[in-house]
Amino acid sequence: MEKVWLKSYKPGIPAEVPTPPFKSVRDLFEQTFDKHPENAAYTNMGKTLSYAELDHLSMQFACYLQKTLGLTRGERVAIMLPNILQYPVVMCGIFRAGLVVVNVNPLYTARELEHQLSDSGAKCIVILENFAHILENVIGKTDVTSVVTTGVGDLLSWPKSLITNAVLKYVRKAVPAFNLPDSIKLGQALNQGKNQSLDEVDIGYADIAFLQYTGGTTGVSKGAMLSHRNMIYNVQQTITWQDDAYDGVHPIIAITALPLYHIFSLQGNCLTVMAQGGQNVLITNPRDFEGFAKEIARFKFNMFTGVNTLFAALMTTPSFKDIDFSHLRVCIGGVMAVQPAIAAEWKEKTGNTILQGYGLTETSPAAIVCRMDDEFTGTIGLPIPSTDVMIADDAGNPLDLNEVGEICIKGPQVMEGYWQRPAETAATMLPGGWLRTGDVGRMDDDGYLYIEDRKKDMILVSGFNVYPNEIENIVVELDGVLEVAAIGLPHERSGEIVKIFVVRKDDSVTEQHIKDHCRENLTGYKQPKVIEFREDLPKTNVGKILRRALRDE
Repeated sequence: MEKVWLKSYKPGIPAEVPTPPFKSVRDLFEQTFDKHPENAAYTNMGKTLSYAELDHLSMQFACYLQKTLGLTRGERVAIMLPNILQYPVVMCGIFRAGLVVVNVNPLYTARELEHQLSDSGAKCIVILENFAHILENVIGKTDVTSVVTTGVGDLLSWPKSLITNAVLKYVRKAVPAFNLPDSIKLGQALNQGKNQSLDEVDIGYADIAFLQYTGGTTGVSKGAMLSHRNMIYNVQQTITWQDDAYDGVHPIIAITALPLYHIFSLQGNCLTVMAQGGQNVLITNPRDFEGFAKEIARFKFNMFTGVNTLFAALMTTPSFKDIDFSHLRVCIGGVMAVQPAIAAEWKEKTGNTILQGYGLTETSPAAIVCRMDDEFTGTIGLPIPSTDVMIADDAGNPLDLNEVGEICIKGPQVMEGYWQRPAETAATMLPGGWLRTGDVGRMDDDGYLYIEDRKKDMILVSGFNVYPNEIENIVVELDGVLEVAAIGLPHERSGEIVKIFVVRKDDSVTEQHIKDHCRENLTGYKQPKVIEFREDLPKTNVGKILRRALRDE
């Protein structure tokens, strides 16, 4: 297959990425600890951890995991935290102990949390105390034997740490009561690991680094096995692709508003910025756009990652006018398509171009990214070094340029497979190591790629994947529901919202019944916003509901 995209590469960008200087994710941050101990690593709510402090704290946590809990190489530890300083401390500690990170969305319901913990076989979880009551309801149905809780303010400076936790607990009532009698506070865990000595554990390319959960067309969330090789190669690919974008800038300051548990922020901000000795400014609650704008106005930041809805909302915030964008070198929009009108307004107001990138959890995630000197044209960009892209027909055969088919990707960043799901892995992978993305697109004569449609029925709400089967399976649990179909409706703020069509057995089921049931069992962005009752639903001759026909209406 001719790699036509190479002719569109910026001069100096190689076709193949250099061998990364890291043997593992652990090696990546330990090299940074050695090279840049005084550099600011993470900043959150007015407190900054240097790399030396991150080194110190993460070693204590690693010793706690290994010596106190007795966890051994390859066992899984779940992290259920928003963007706070505890996240990098815990993540680095897990890797130093030779363990695997299982990232958990803090907004999960009990049902969703139970599935992910049970499926991963996690033995330990580090959880924000705000969500510990949810864990209480399901922990007995999982393999979790150790729970570490933490408050938002635990790693902030005194007395802000005390004030922050007190306000959240007693004023805002944001920490519901919970009963986890064998749990331990993070501060206690760090103290227990303080005087311990860590036994070095051999980890390398082939070992799993992250079990990163993603939805599936079956409605069951699957753990993509992302190896240390996948992650460090993708970091190296990103650094190589960015080339001289940060010339004259050291260290890099990145605004990290997207959650670190999401693969885009995890790789693009957390790991890639750490590999370069840079600083991540963590935004705990980016939905507070006024507070978000005021916080980032304090920094001369060079990197900004976001999604379309974030860019749009930030520009309508009064304090947006006070933000200094003159030091911004790289602005990446991912997860969902950036709308042309938003990109144009951002360029007008900040002087910077939003560069689109494309990837999946299964590609660690970066695979296709615009050149750093491109203007916004609607393309998702070019395959990055060491990445091959093929447009294929339904049988997996390559199509010609400008023909529309499924985007398939091959490269060192493609996952090792789905955790304990060989059949799903086989269905997603083509011979030769090609990953079927489920997205339909085309490649032009210059190698630029464009998304045309989604082969899967996945709905994209504010950058989060929502799979119809999961919604349908929840709604049909109600006794009075006969059939249900979920689709995505276009929405100006979130990209799409969930709409369901319901066929009732009788009139006992109301719209409110359905909404209440979904609220108990589904995260907010998955909950149906529009409910329509029907006498019947369009089907194929074998009885399969035709969601596309409903969308076409």
